[in-house]
Amino acid sequence: MANAKKKQEGYYASIKRRDPAARNSWAIFWLYPSVRALRWYKLSHFFWKIHFKFLAEMIMHHASRTTGIEIHPAAKIGRNLFIDHGQGVIIGETAEIGDDVTIYHGVTLGGHTYNKVKRHPTIGNHVVIGTGAKILGPITIGDYAKVAPNVVIRHDVPACHTAFGDKNFRPNCHNYDKEENPDSKEK
Repeated sequence: MANAKKKQEGYYASIKRRDPAARNSWAIFWLYPSVRALRWYKLSHFFWKIHFKFLAEMIMHHASRTTGIEIHPAAKIGRNLFIDHGQGVIIGETAEIGDDVTIYHGVTLGGHTYNKVKRHPTIGNHVVIGTGAKILGPITIGDYAKVAPNVVIRHDVPACHTAFGDKNFRPNCHNYDKEENPDSKEK
């Protein structure tokens, strides 16, 4: 039952759960840079999809200048993304972000090629990405994974693991119940 309630959790409630400094929904709506940037992103993503690409990029340019968060209008972002503090976050054109992801300031979801291919990472559901992490290339960060602060990741991170560096992972899902954790050993 708790799992069903969590799936229906609203955006502001999800931020209050993840940020102890969140006082109320009014403050979150008006004062949180990530909430403002994501409102601009949704508008620009709409214009990107109907091929008004210059307008979409201009909207996100404005959002970047006012919030310090740079999100490409073509990026695909799931429900309840929370970018804590936000300054210096970059989300590239072909990045895909799942539901209930938390990103701290200074994170880059970037590419490392100039070719017109999928060149940015895919982030699973319920992922936490630490301050200053750089996740580069068309890699996948699995569900419930965590990325430590100030690391550079260029290889896939398995679900339910914490990445302390490229190819340096430790399991972390021991505290999730078996309904939430798809890789749980108990059935």
